[in-house]
Amino acid sequence: MQKLKTWCSSHILLMLLPLLASPSHASSEYVRPPPRHIIHTPNKRSNSEPQQVHISLVGKDHIRVSWITNSTNAPSIVEYGKAAGRYEASATGNRLKYEYFSYISGEIHHVTIGPLEPGTTYCYRCSNAGPEFSFRTPPASLPIEFAIVGDLGQTEWTASTLRHIGQKNYDIFLLPGDLSYANGQQPLWDSFGRLVEPYASQRPWMVTEGNHDVESSPIIYPKGFIAYNARWRMPYEESGSASNLYYSFDVAGTHIIMLGSYTDYSEGSDQYTWLQADLAEIDRSKTPWVFVLLHAPWYNSNTAHKGEGEGMRKAMEELLYNARVDVVFAGHVHAYERFTKVYDNKADPCGPVYITIGDGGNREGLAMMFENPAPSISVFREPSFGHGRLRVIDETTAQWSWHRNNESDATVADQFVLRSPSGACMPIAQSHDEL
Repeated sequence: MQKLKTWCSSHILLMLLPLLASPSHASSEYVRPPPRHIIHTPNKRSNSEPQQVHISLVGKDHIRVSWITNSTNAPSIVEYGKAAGRYEASATGNRLKYEYFSYISGEIHHVTIGPLEPGTTYCYRCSNAGPEFSFRTPPASLPIEFAIVGDLGQTEWTASTLRHIGQKNYDIFLLPGDLSYANGQQPLWDSFGRLVEPYASQRPWMVTEGNHDVESSPIIYPKGFIAYNARWRMPYEESGSASNLYYSFDVAGTHIIMLGSYTDYSEGSDQYTWLQADLAEIDRSKTPWVFVLLHAPWYNSNTAHKGEGEGMRKAMEELLYNARVDVVFAGHVHAYERFTKVYDNKADPCGPVYITIGDGGNREGLAMMFENPAPSISVFREPSFGHGRLRVIDETTAQWSWHRNNESDATVADQFVLRSPSGACMPIAQSHDEL
């Protein structure tokens, strides 16, 4: 990866800025910030109290609550209700722990609660101890709003991104890979869980894996994802997937597909076969919008990670194109870039919009170097930290906005209105032989 190091002088930075992108693709007045320090978030609760609390969607009307305790005696139970301190129901679940070389995790609890009412605030408590939390369930129908950001990490810029996201209401958080940037240092997974808890305990976080989440080791951990799979369990079984690394879910008129860039995606693989079946079952009369998230971008005019998503693109792009997927979101490249509707490297009115949003605040800093001139299919690009918001207004209209991080607020730097497929761009049905 090519990136400007934090120790570069400001005058070199200013000299490089005109080369990063043409003025029509990014603001030439904005001076991009350097990386910031990693935040180590300590545990301030007792061994029996829950920490690293986060929630995720499970099916139509259930929520999975996940947390960690350092005590083996803490029960895997969640009490919940619609009023603070008044718990009308409870549910029990399971726990697990894992070892990674000399590290032994705490007790990782997963409990599914429900059925729950849509658009409703619930208060809840984990393990009969510690603080009370609350969350709001997504709406049953449109409109719905997603906060989207990849390559989050746990730096001061991460904290800034999360604060900006939390300043405005949204329904679901989508993360296209690279969560903690632990890179094998398992205590950083714990620190990350504590950092994001104030946000991840209030809204569902739906994630897919990135390269920094793999943490494989020859012979000992050849398949990787030990921490990721144990800590961040997603509803893969409910969508017919055999792996936590790829899955899908429906919510309020949208079908969301989370793909795995770091598990086999070749034609005939389990993921490929699952994706074929998943796309074939989409009913656009019930879910008129289809969005896909993955980590390594298929389209990228940044010099960082150039071409790393090409193999997956060649294997799966036609599937997404024929299904008339609306938008494909990716991370990995630490910058923001939006492409027009594309298929097979050319503008196509029936193709998905491709958006790279790997700008959450990771410790490696920004990917500063873009190809110059920009390719014709690249509409907007900028190497800045930030986050995106996708508001699906109704069955035909959605609005996307990208919010650049400033010191104290987030500035809308790019936005556009998206229309759902119609006419000649309706999905192409697959025959049973193709499945």
